[in-house]
Amino acid sequence: MKAVVGVLALQGDVEEHIAATHLALERLGWQGETVWVKTPKDVERIDTLIVPGGESTVMAGLATFNGTIMAIKDRVRRGMPIMGTCAGMITLATRAYDRFVGETSQPLLGVMDMVVERNSFGRQRESFEADLAIPALGERSFKGVFIRSPAVREVGQGVGVLSKYNGTIIAVQQQNMIATAFHPELSGETRFHEFFLQLLK
Repeated sequence: MKAVVGVLALQGDVEEHIAATHLALERLGWQGETVWVKTPKDVERIDTLIVPGGESTVMAGLATFNGTIMAIKDRVRRGMPIMGTCAGMITLATRAYDRFVGETSQPLLGVMDMVVERNSFGRQRESFEADLAIPALGERSFKGVFIRSPAVREVGQGVGVLSKYNGTIIAVQQQNMIATAFHPELSGETRFHEFFLQLLK
């Protein structure tokens, strides 16, 4: 299998995803490369895309300004797999609001049928780690790193729940799209990235 995996590189923890994806490709025994995505032209040359954690408002604003957000939306609608982590989860949602300030007017890709609450687990000082049960990855728990993380408050019919933490939805899948409230690139392993890359099959 050969794949060109893009990471949206306008803002956020890009290098961590690049490193995790590179290792995941190796462990799957696939040929491929990981590339930074900053423009609509970059979007056209990739097979799949990761939208990383960071500042969702800044990230989506820049992607809207240079037209990248529309290019991504078009590719996803044509079947390109995409994964959003933390801020990326917010960006993929059809609706997002903030736990502290309420409704926001930030641009969204709006491709996953879900409502996401920003800062759902608190501010930066409330960051934490937790062992998560994610059946799609096997029986062994997965270390979830939560940093100003969102949570999914509502899902549409086509959205499957991959994991919950204390009853709160923190990972979902809708066809070719995956979103997590936590940071799998900071877990110290590549199982989640491998799971995502399998969507290319």
